[in-house]
Amino acid sequence: MKILIASDIHGSAYWAERLMEAVEAEAPDRIVLLGDLLYHGPRNDLPRDYAPKRVIPLLNELASRGILVAVRGNCEAEVDQMVLDFPCMAVSSQLIDDAGRTLFLTHGHIFGAGFHNSVENLPKLPAGSALLFGHTHIKVNEPAAAGSIWAFNPGSVSIPKDGTHSYGIYESGLPLEQAFRHMVLPA
Repeated sequence: MKILIASDIHGSAYWAERLMEAVEAEAPDRIVLLGDLLYHGPRNDLPRDYAPKRVIPLLNELASRGILVAVRGNCEAEVDQMVLDFPCMAVSSQLIDDAGRTLFLTHGHIFGAGFHNSVENLPKLPAGSALLFGHTHIKVNEPAAAGSIWAFNPGSVSIPKDGTHSYGIYESGLPLEQAFRHMVLPA
């Protein structure tokens, strides 16, 4: 099972289009969006080509494939749910991969492993699970909770703090330290 993981698009049509190109190239079995999809938020500068009305149909097209799971970020509002054709208001969700591993999906502002200003509120998960979060705009791919849980942050599609616009790939059946990788979006 191959899962494409993205977070923090923040209404950038330019970077959402690059992400759609990555989806086509990667051909994932599932797509996970970890919040902050349309609005840039009051603490962020406007991202390149800020045009949420152009991002909406791109995300709705992904939803039409039936493989999309999304969670709410701190910038989502009820109006976002009114224009998006998929549920995006849950603060967390879980996927169980084909090998039985639990992937806990969240934005990082309510649940998190304490990395880079994400809250330190790790949910109760079975050993060998993974916490997938966004919010910080900083990539993470390392153990959390004394190594029993893996933490993965794909970075930010549109407003990265390290300058590399990115998403993540997860491939089941591999050890956690090999299952996740960061991918850089081309400009």
